[in-house]
Amino acid sequence: MPVKIAIGQIQLGQGQRVTLEGINWQEFEDILEDLGEHRHSLIAYYKGVLELRMPLAGHERAKVLISNLLVILLEELGLEWESLGSSTFKSKTMQAGIEPDDCFYIKNYQAMIGKIRLDLDVDPVPDLAIEVDLTSITQISVYEALAIPEIWRYKNGKLEISLFTDGKYLNSSVSKAFPTVPVIEGITLFLEKSNHLPMSILRREFRQWLQTLSI
Repeated sequence: MPVKIAIGQIQLGQGQRVTLEGINWQEFEDILEDLGEHRHSLIAYYKGVLELRMPLAGHERAKVLISNLLVILLEELGLEWESLGSSTFKSKTMQAGIEPDDCFYIKNYQAMIGKIRLDLDVDPVPDLAIEVDLTSITQISVYEALAIPEIWRYKNGKLEISLFTDGKYLNSSVSKAFPTVPVIEGITLFLEKSNHLPMSILRREFRQWLQTLSI
């Protein structure tokens, strides 16, 4: 007879992941409730497979820096935006759920102002999601199921942009949200600089770099 354990008994160290199979939708909902909102692990769920992951400190620093640079870019372009951070985006119809490292509403920002609870039956998905060291096939499947238009993925020391096209993600040299800005070049450059400069200086220098461009 299989031994059952409570989800709260699973303790993850930094950088660790655990995958649980055979989890139905109601069990997934129950697990989310048991885990609560005040936790450090992130989840991904797709058609019965649940993944929990605990980010590394370096992962968190890269995420925060990319998000900061994106906000500066939005400011320099005079664009309005909303962010829901690592909120849980889930769809029972698609049997999919994801908590991105960060996410931004740009085109659909107005729909998110003052938003307290998400319902993807009526609410739009983010225009752009950020993931650091995204290597899980399950996570890509979730994003494809939810059809989030654009993902910025930082891995192997470089930023990659993936655009949702015809039901799957294709790498792109240009951002859909910022087609006039060399996003990959700029973000990758300042992530490299982050190895020896504090975020405060990186923010200022990134703004100065953007101001030299014709955007």
